[in-house]
Amino acid sequence: MISTHRILSTYQIIQPHIRRTPIIDVDPADFGTQAARLVLKLESLQHAGSFKARGAFTHLLTRPVPAAGVVAASGGNHGAAVAYATMKRRVPAKIFVPKVASAAKIQQISDYGADLVISGERYADALAASEAWVAQSGALPIHAFDQEETLLGQGTVGLELEEQASDITTLLVAVGGGGLIAGIASWFQGRIKVVGVEPEQAPTLARAFAAGRPVDAEAGGIAADSLAPRRVGELVFPIIQQHVNSTVLVTDDAIRDAQRLLWKSLRVVAEPGGAAALAALISHRYQPAPNERVAVLICGANTTAVKFDS
Repeated sequence: MISTHRILSTYQIIQPHIRRTPIIDVDPADFGTQAARLVLKLESLQHAGSFKARGAFTHLLTRPVPAAGVVAASGGNHGAAVAYATMKRRVPAKIFVPKVASAAKIQQISDYGADLVISGERYADALAASEAWVAQSGALPIHAFDQEETLLGQGTVGLELEEQASDITTLLVAVGGGGLIAGIASWFQGRIKVVGVEPEQAPTLARAFAAGRPVDAEAGGIAADSLAPRRVGELVFPIIQQHVNSTVLVTDDAIRDAQRLLWKSLRVVAEPGGAAALAALISHRYQPAPNERVAVLICGANTTAVKFDS
């Protein structure tokens, strides 16, 4: 269903509207690993501050949009991406976010001109409110992770990365609802090892692997606004089962350490969810072999954690 051919076709459609985000080679020793190569893919530099813009533009450019516009539920990044894409496409958008959404992401959504509604404590509450709005208004729903167009858009991250670093053998990807890792894994089709990384306090994929199906998990921790949707998607999980090798859990402290290291060594800003994949490497929850050529996806930068003097 999410084939490499469809991902390539999607990329050709959305390419004029997204950034081809850069990679950077870093010294593996500086990041506490003995891998043969270490590459960071800086998707944090994407429009609206995260990879989510790819899926948002895929929806708007491949589906008919009704007069009522679109609606999305989000912990923050998806909402910001949909708001940005609809601003560019001049389409009305209503975005539902939970109270846990960060101030930075709420401000972004408002700045892009979307109709923002804060509803409930967690992502599941915002999703329920968005579904009620769809029934009432007829707006087009854009799901954060469990929809074909979303997966096709996120899969273009894998396409770009393979063009930029064709020799990598392993890729570490943060997991929330699973749309990003499922899209990327659909591109690689087992040609490389794809490893999911989750916060210990939001182990959605780990719980699903243990149960053999999506089940509810804890939804807390420092990255709750981007990596804690309660459970992985029904659409994405079979893809993950087929093409993702494993998942590892990281602590909130390790995520904070990864954020600090990115800033200290590269002056790269990452939100907690955006730095989670790197946290697996620097905390040795994932330990590559000396011959592994590892890529780490830095997937989001929407945070107010870095402040500058005027």
